[in-house]
This record gives sequence, C-alpha cells and structure tokens, in this order.
Amino acid sequence: MAHSQIFRTFAASFDTMNYSFAETLPYYRRNLKVAFPVMLTQLGAAMVAFFDSMMVGHYGTADLAAVSFSNALFFSVMVFAMGAVMGVTPLVGYAYGAKQYDKIPNYLSNGLVFTTIMCIFSIALLAPCIPLLNHFGQEPEVVTCARPYYILIVLSIIPFMLFCFSKSFLEGLGNTWVAMVITIGCNLLNIGLNWVFIFGHCGFEPMGAKGAGVATLIARSLMPICFGIAMVCKTEWRQYISLMRCRMITLHDVKKLITIGSPIGLQSFAEAFLFTASFVIIGWISKEALAAHHIANQMADLTFMLATGIGAATTIRVSHQLGKGDLHAVQMASRASVHLCLLMNTIGAGIMIFGRNYIPYIFTDDPEVVPIASTLLVIAGTFQYADGLQCIGAAMLRGIQDVRVPMRIALIAYLILGLPLGLALTFPAGLGAKGMWMAFVIALAIPAVLFHIRFHRQLKRIENEKQSF
Repeated sequence: MAHSQIFRTFAASFDTMNYSFAETLPYYRRNLKVAFPVMLTQLGAAMVAFFDSMMVGHYGTADLAAVSFSNALFFSVMVFAMGAVMGVTPLVGYAYGAKQYDKIPNYLSNGLVFTTIMCIFSIALLAPCIPLLNHFGQEPEVVTCARPYYILIVLSIIPFMLFCFSKSFLEGLGNTWVAMVITIGCNLLNIGLNWVFIFGHCGFEPMGAKGAGVATLIARSLMPICFGIAMVCKTEWRQYISLMRCRMITLHDVKKLITIGSPIGLQSFAEAFLFTASFVIIGWISKEALAAHHIANQMADLTFMLATGIGAATTIRVSHQLGKGDLHAVQMASRASVHLCLLMNTIGAGIMIFGRNYIPYIFTDDPEVVPIASTLLVIAGTFQYADGLQCIGAAMLRGIQDVRVPMRIALIAYLILGLPLGLALTFPAGLGAKGMWMAFVIALAIPAVLFHIRFHRQLKRIENEKQSF
C-alpha cells in the first residue's frame, strides 16, 4: 500500500467532515452510555493502586519500591489471563446482537472452565517466583518488603479472575453498571483497610507493604461474591445460569474461547511485559529511580484506565452492531471512540505536564525521587496519545473478532523493538529512566497506527463479503 493510501486509511478514524454533527452525536452518546461505567470501573481499579502507592510511599520508600516491583511481576502474568477472558465479550456480544440467545449459556459454562484453566496457569507461573525474588537485581531491603506482599496478591488470583470473567460476560450483554458498583464499593473497602493495616490502626500493628497486600486480598475475595449475587437477582441473567448444563461444556467451545482469548491475552502480555521489564531495568539504577518510575506509571495508568473504558465500550458496541449486520454503525461507533479517547488523552496529558512539579509530592517527600518523577511525567504526558490510540485500535479489532494479526504486531512492537530500544536508551545512551519512557512512546505509536489501518481494511473486506451474497 502506498504511503498516501496508508495515511488516508489511518485518517479515516479521525475524519468528521463527511458526517454532520446531528448524525455523529448519537454515537458519542451511545458509546459514552456504555463507556462511562467501565471508565469508572477501570479508574476505580487504578485508584486502588494509586492509593496503595500513595499510602505505602508515605510509610517508606523501600515499601513503595516493593509494591511497584511485586505488582510488575504479578501483572506481567495476570494481564495475559485477564486479556484472555476478555475474549468472552465479543463472542457474547455478537450472539446478543444477533439475538442468538441460546448460545449465551454455552459461553457462560465454557467460560467458567476457561477461567479455571487461566487461574491454574497463572498460579503455576507466579508461585515459583516467590523464592526467586532476590534474583531480579533489586536491593535487599526492597526484596524483604516485597515477598509477603507478593505472596498475598498471588493468593488473590482466583477471586480476581472470577471477577474478570463475570465482568467480561456482562459487558458482552451490554451491562457495564454492575461491575462499576462492585468495583467502586470493594475499592473503597480496600482503601479503608489500607489505612488500618499499612499504618496500624484499630489495634493492628503497622505492616507497611504487607498490610496493603492483606487489604487487597480481602477486597478481591468479595468481588466475585457480589457478582454472583447480582446475577441471581436479575431474571434475565438468572435464566442464563439456570440453563447451564454440564453437557454444554465441550472441547470445541473451550477451544473457541482459547482461539479468541489467547491472542488477546498474548497481546496484553506483550505490552505488560515491556512495562514489567522496565521496572526491573530501572530498579538496577536505584530505588529512587524505581520509585519515580512507579509514580509516572501510576499517573499514566489513571488516564489509560479511561482509555480502556472507552475501549471496552468500543468492543461491546462494535460486536453488537456486527451481530446486527449494521456495518455503518460499526464504522460510526469506532470513529466516535477514537474522538472520545483523544479528548481524554489531552486532558490527562495536560494534568501530567502542567502538574509535574506538584504530583510527585502526592506519593513521596523524598528529595531524590521528586525531580526524577517530574521529568518522567512530561514524557508520560506525551505517551498518552500513542497508548490511548493503540488501546482503541485493539478494541475495535476485538469487536470484529480479529485478534491474531494484532497479537503479532504487538509482540514485534513491544518485545522485539520496544524492549531493546529501552535498554539502549537507558544505559548505553545514558538517559536513565527517561530513555525507557522515550522507548515507550515509540513502541506504542507503531501499533497505534497499524491497528487502525488493519481495522478499516478488515471492515472493507467484511462489507465486500456481505455484498457478494
């Protein structure tokens, strides 16, 4: 494809000139109606990590570095499992949009089996790391604080994965409010328990990072219980549960979930591994650099959670409209999501860049950490656009069940290009933590462009196939 054709294809996501405001406004409203609860859900999850970091950071710099290091290892595996169960959403969404309601209990039954497999897989990878934490090149003080916290969050895998599956299943049905209510409620509990266990209140001894782990385990254990109660209370969802049968669990259906979910999981893993490796690499510089990197990453996560909320809504809306056979609505819904994401990215970037001299003090008073974090926040602000657009592009492709090629693009961009570039800029180029963040911008900009090009080409292919019948 010529460069001009590539540009025109990518620019199609941003073009509003061919549509009147009256025509596009309903799509913004519909997307936001679905996206808003997901954004609050994702933001709520990020806020727990934010408050964990803020509260632990004021307890001690070593504890802050320990939480950062432990979560980096934990989510490098968990993000694959979480991404994999997201494959339930487009499958349920397509069936729901096409009014194939008899297939939904099948996806519920086989999805639970698939989730169980993901739990076993995650524990098998994470548990052996417990005795090996001191072999990642981190400072001994950090490892001492990290081990009990890490053990506790590994124990939270099973309830957390059941929550992720329940959330993905209901999102496929178009409901995003239940997950929002449960997430916000349990996260508020988590923050309150942090105050009790980290600093030692209500008769408990101060636990530091370990206390944050205890709070997380309790809160995550309640989340799937709340989902089960919500599904039993609503007639439509209770009916799907009542129609579940053991004979519905088949190797064919589980394989179908693996076929859709595993590439999504690998794509999520590739991005997460890049960030996980960055925590280990920057930890080689100093604990102050690692703490600063964690602060910038926490702020970037807050805005990224908004983008993932819009992305989840995009997958839901695209899969529903594809099930109905309305390709024009697919196009309009995806375009509206791009515009909404750009708006959120701009707000997030502005907060980070203009607040760079104040935000670090939310997490720490360490005079060696603050100036490093201020510099990283400027780059993190720029990074928002590449990260947001690749997130929406991936969500658009998930909505049309196109997952294998995006997975390959992600693996190449994040692992083959991004990680070596980050290493080179951090150490040989002498840029330190700044070099790693510059590599982030480049590594995410590539899939941001390619995902959108891929989506419009695939949509054109689907349209041509439809016209040929």
